[in-house]
Amino acid sequence: CGKLFDENILTIVWARRFAGYKRADLVMYDWMRFMDLVNNKQFPVQIIWAGKPYPEDIESIGLFNHIMASVKPFANCAVLTGYELALSAVLKRGADVWLNNPRMYHEASGTSGMTAAMNGAINVSLPDGWVPEFASDKENCFVIRPAPETLSEQEKDTQEAKNMMDTLEHLVLPMYYNNQAEWLRI
Repeated sequence: CGKLFDENILTIVWARRFAGYKRADLVMYDWMRFMDLVNNKQFPVQIIWAGKPYPEDIESIGLFNHIMASVKPFANCAVLTGYELALSAVLKRGADVWLNNPRMYHEASGTSGMTAAMNGAINVSLPDGWVPEFASDKENCFVIRPAPETLSEQEKDTQEAKNMMDTLEHLVLPMYYNNQAEWLRI
């Protein structure tokens, strides 16, 4: 995509098949908060999205294109087309954070998060798919608190986007930059 990233800046990766329930754009749900995240000078981040929707999944193609157009102006954000084995391997080896934020109870397994963890990436995830079998919050990952089941889908998106950003801003970023020993322990 023509962008060069810095290995010393926290790199967040969201990479997998594009499908609506996987919510690739949840980090952008509150646009002003997203802007604060990507423009944070104290705790800088780089964000990479990669994946591909099914050819006839018009909604997911639209989501992919929306993310690509929205983040193109940011030097620290990139969208990579495709998600073949070679690209997947490079992203898993280069990620500091593997972001996983599907709608609860829709994720079958989450193999990308498994292999990212085996490559040293720390999962920041909702407790769905494989995560409940693995996750010990702040021990080997960061678990995003799910929204109550009684809420509507839109209310869940709002609450889970807030919870995800709280996790990134208040736990992940300060630990990565201010407590490398604890980060490496996780």
